[in-house]
Amino acid sequence: MTSAGIAVVGASLGGLRAAEQLRAAGWQGPITMYGDEPHLPYNRPPLSKEVLAGEAPTTATELRRRPSVADVEWRLGLAVESADLTARTLTLADGTVCGYEGLVAATGVRPRRLPLSSPAGGPRRHVVRTLEDSEALRAELGDGVRVLVIGSGFIGCEVAATARKAGCAVTVVAPEAEPMMLALGEELGRVLRRRHEARGVRFRMGRLVSHLHAEGAVLDDGSECGADVVVEAVGSVPNVEWLRASEGVADLTDGVLCDEHLRIGGLPYAVAVGDVARFPNPRYGEVARRVEHWSMASECARHGARVLVAGLAGGDHGLPPFDPLPSFWSDQFTLRVQSFGMPGVGERAELLEGDADADAGSAEGDVLYGYYAGERMVGVVALGGARAVALAGRYRGELVGVPAGPWI
Repeated sequence: MTSAGIAVVGASLGGLRAAEQLRAAGWQGPITMYGDEPHLPYNRPPLSKEVLAGEAPTTATELRRRPSVADVEWRLGLAVESADLTARTLTLADGTVCGYEGLVAATGVRPRRLPLSSPAGGPRRHVVRTLEDSEALRAELGDGVRVLVIGSGFIGCEVAATARKAGCAVTVVAPEAEPMMLALGEELGRVLRRRHEARGVRFRMGRLVSHLHAEGAVLDDGSECGADVVVEAVGSVPNVEWLRASEGVADLTDGVLCDEHLRIGGLPYAVAVGDVARFPNPRYGEVARRVEHWSMASECARHGARVLVAGLAGGDHGLPPFDPLPSFWSDQFTLRVQSFGMPGVGERAELLEGDADADAGSAEGDVLYGYYAGERMVGVVALGGARAVALAGRYRGELVGVPAGPWI
């Protein structure tokens, strides 16, 4: 059995940042990075935008690695099949068993797939998660190509915008009332839809795809939508199967359940970071949630690394509970959606800047919404250009200062 000091399972953004932060926290022992993709860690947000549009090469997505991780051992292109959290072992896809002192779970998520049959000669089906996914979809886009996007979240809206800029005829189908409704709420989602429609994207909201046929799709109301290409953007599934053997220790109900310090099952030698981690944030009550935002990987890594190094040394890390302020952005056409806080836990949304009604049919105009639980602001989201982003940034300090408590 081979042995490594700290095993980082998941060689993407969260895994890389965890390795860097382990060194920053004083860990001088071995670190081994395990990844099922053959690539060194790369940045995923451009895959649905610049890379998909052909504006940036895939090589430009590789993440810069700090000199502190130059001695990390990389084991890429070989999945971790299972982990034993009690025996502290990993079993790889080729049967190799590797021991570890400490573990970082950073396996992220994968696209959810729809249970739709693919008829011969029918539309080509795609998802967007990896470099290969983006390259394969990019080869399909062009003038007049009919693209059906199923799902209207981050990836769905970004792909719709990129495909439309490439000259495609784009239709978005989703069951919600408005696009990005879970992140933005209905009011701002409506504004976003108008901006897309002004640029030629068609929406069929409140609808599901019933089945595919040779010329496209049939929706649940019996109507048809022609398509040459189908992009499934219907959410994600946490990559936790490799931990199934340790379900008695780890709760894998929705990602990997962690305590307030990102420890798995309270173990001092195992933490989770990034999209796969489900943890309570005292800013927003006691409910444990996964937060699939790009910035969260780095924040989790910083806290989790310090906790893990202290735990392996048998000491107290002395840290307060992990309470990050979530933030996200999404670029669509010339628009940016910028958020701080957690709008999704708000009970109501209030227009703070701009005129949401004045832009009906227009592609322009900045708007800013605040989201409230009772009288407390829990998030802000801006839509528009640089001015809107700056407006959202002004509220960041107020959101950071919101005290923790059982008010949500």
